[in-house]
Amino acid sequence: MIVLKATQERLLSVLQSVAGIVEKRHTLPILANVLVRKAGGTVQFTTSDLEIQIRTSTEMDGDAGNFTTTVGARKLIDILRTMPSDQTVSLESSQNKLVLKGGKSRFTLQTLPAEDFPLVQEAPSFGPVFSVPQKTLKDLLNQVSFAMAVHDIRYYLNGILFVAEGKQLALVATDGHRLAFASATLDVEVPRQEVILPRKTVLEMQRLLSDKAEGRIEMQFANNQAKFAFDGMEFVTKLVEGKFPDYNRVIPKNHKNAVTLGRAPLLASLQRTAILTSEKFKGVRLNLEANTLRVASNNAEQEEAVDELDIDYGGDEIEIGFNVTYLIDALANMGQEMVKVELADANSSALITIPDNATFKYVVMPMRI
Repeated sequence: MIVLKATQERLLSVLQSVAGIVEKRHTLPILANVLVRKAGGTVQFTTSDLEIQIRTSTEMDGDAGNFTTTVGARKLIDILRTMPSDQTVSLESSQNKLVLKGGKSRFTLQTLPAEDFPLVQEAPSFGPVFSVPQKTLKDLLNQVSFAMAVHDIRYYLNGILFVAEGKQLALVATDGHRLAFASATLDVEVPRQEVILPRKTVLEMQRLLSDKAEGRIEMQFANNQAKFAFDGMEFVTKLVEGKFPDYNRVIPKNHKNAVTLGRAPLLASLQRTAILTSEKFKGVRLNLEANTLRVASNNAEQEEAVDELDIDYGGDEIEIGFNVTYLIDALANMGQEMVKVELADANSSALITIPDNATFKYVVMPMRI
């Protein structure tokens, strides 16, 4: 039976859209597979890692009738990548195996029974559906995701806080040393939602969401699950349980010293001085004095970097240390020309914002140097 027939480009694109969550090594071998379900001319592809499930359906040529199996996702993608994009390829079932044919090539792949594939158990009831532009959500994720924790024992930090209420959507991420907040005004009223999306879900959404202005994403939330639908895909994910820190208490207010300067020159200066920081100790010193910002670093080999920027500043003289990576991450993920840096003293966290714009706030703790 010919399960499907399509161009290499089309089949590869569909498989890549669902294969991002497939782990290379897994305790359950079947989780390395993609579930292929054919019903007439519609072919559905599903992947799962027990906590996230991605499904997409598409119309493809092939024999009439129904058919279901699972086959190694990465292997199939790797083979397809070696074929010309305009080549017609087919998947055919033969004695509990799938045969991939294209041109004069033929690959026989092992399958596992579809009934053994562990689908994610969906929550019995979800809240109301609401939608936002894909570009809006992707932009917000890009502005805060770098501040997520990685494998933190405080598991609620290994993700992003998602807060929707009225016409406001805010995303917050923190690893305990820095905090990023980004918000957008929506064109529709949305019900109050406050959930923590897991790190893996966030990274996958960034990969899959469109940059185009017209596409929208539909969302629904249950107590421990979220469901997203966009571009013919359905994305179900487990949520992180736990209480996210009160981010409003972390964001400094009324810092008396502030400087507005070009984002690109500051980023370039930090990138230059970062070269001579030590691998383990990524510290730089910032010296603020009248109309000058001096950025300096040194390392165990007694090498030193000093870089100066001319700025418009008349506040207190301050010398403060930071992990340079934390500053570079924030500036590299902003697209604005100017940034505003607010400081109190050498021992208080700094606040980086966009001038005359309250939609982005970045807080970074100082470090002793």
